[in-house]
Amino acid sequence: MPQTLSEQVEFSNDQPIALRHLIDGEWCAGDGAQAASDDPARPGRTVASYRVATEEQLARAVRAAVTAAPGWDRTGPIGRGRILRRAAELLSHRVDDLAALITREQGKTLPEARAEAELSVETLHYHAAQARAADGVTYPSSHPDELIRTVRRPLGVVAAITPWNFPVQIPAWKLAPALVHGNTVVWKPASDTPAVAVAFAEILAEAGLPDGVLNLVLGPGSLGAALVAKPEVSGITFTGSVPVGRSIQAAAVPRGAKVQLELGGHNAAIVLPDADPVETAVALTAGAMSSAGQKCTATRRIIAVGDAYEPLVAALTARVEALVLGDGAAEGVDIGPLVSARARAEVESALAEAKREGAVVLAQPSSAPPEEGHFVPPTLLAGTPDLTICREEVFGPLTVVLRAADLDAAIMLANGTTFGLTASVFTCDERAARRCVTELDAGLVKVNAPTTGSELHAPFGGLKDSSFPAPREQNGDTSAEFFTWSKTAYLRTGTPARSGR
Repeated sequence: MPQTLSEQVEFSNDQPIALRHLIDGEWCAGDGAQAASDDPARPGRTVASYRVATEEQLARAVRAAVTAAPGWDRTGPIGRGRILRRAAELLSHRVDDLAALITREQGKTLPEARAEAELSVETLHYHAAQARAADGVTYPSSHPDELIRTVRRPLGVVAAITPWNFPVQIPAWKLAPALVHGNTVVWKPASDTPAVAVAFAEILAEAGLPDGVLNLVLGPGSLGAALVAKPEVSGITFTGSVPVGRSIQAAAVPRGAKVQLELGGHNAAIVLPDADPVETAVALTAGAMSSAGQKCTATRRIIAVGDAYEPLVAALTARVEALVLGDGAAEGVDIGPLVSARARAEVESALAEAKREGAVVLAQPSSAPPEEGHFVPPTLLAGTPDLTICREEVFGPLTVVLRAADLDAAIMLANGTTFGLTASVFTCDERAARRCVTELDAGLVKVNAPTTGSELHAPFGGLKDSSFPAPREQNGDTSAEFFTWSKTAYLRTGTPARSGR
């Protein structure tokens, strides 16, 4: 490519970026249909244009990954870690440019985009350091001259299918551990944020990845389905919707491929009467509304216990009414647009349905949203657990306040969906907090903190429809468990005894 994406971002915002695919070390044009991404704050402005990859180009990317796998394995973990560390250094110098591109293509505010880029730098450094972690476990043997140990080996070719809501961070926490453990990768990013994906792939390639180790193909969901179906793919890591995740599971598990699925969430926050309503409202508003509610960990339900309801609703109302909607690149904006017209229509439809079913709007921002752009006002609702919006995930800035008589009822309400990703409890009562940690059906439970956010070195994953029984993401040990398979070696010294004739 004549210029990096970071350089092109510095051009006029009216100039679309021409994107290419990365296949076997070559940046090449797609042979499929024309496609583009738009600025969600100004839908008439094209951010990037490209031709999608064809199935033949996808097959070439998979063949390149297969061919590159033995050499990448022989590079060894230390050598692979050095390349990831170099990628982290390159990314650290491009944080501002990448953040601007994230805001322009995905819509989140510039501070949110910058935080994502900075956390991605940390993620690359963290997994680069895993190259020096202890490898394998030793066991005693009944034979005095024998050592038994486990040895980790790469899966081979890994398919990474990533979403648009964290277009750098989620790829970073999938690609980095896959690469450091010796796998080659074919990456199919979301169609809404292809330019961000190309910018990140450029950094990884520039850091020194050999040809074919990372292949990037741009295209619709059908391209991802074709990738999953490839028999050469030994592992699939996916973040996205439940239906797509279950289709991946059905296609890949029968042939023995490893599958890691991070799916939806319908996360509840329980608020007890002893919690400070103002401080709690700050955390809840951030958990429900930041990034325009486009997080799988966003707070979808707020369960107020007993006398907590009235003061909490008053504090939440004040916070929501003060929010400012606008272009994420503008100063003073709290909430940007949704990523697309389709996303906006889905959220507006869910809000209208909730009102028809009896939900009451408690608060929206005092200032009107911009006329142009895919904006949906953050909305605080009061309702009952039988509302559709209290069962089905809505990927937008909507949250419902529910009443519960006591903690027993609150825990039952919180667990009353098919999801189980994150949950929170706000209280000064340590016994109640410990009980919630134990009894809430969620992979992450947080005390006096939003349902959103996690530490990159701690395991991340959910229960029920939010995940799949596989090792968790992010953490070094659990990532190693997923991206490798283990063999057991019996190492005996001395000359083998000759068998008698």
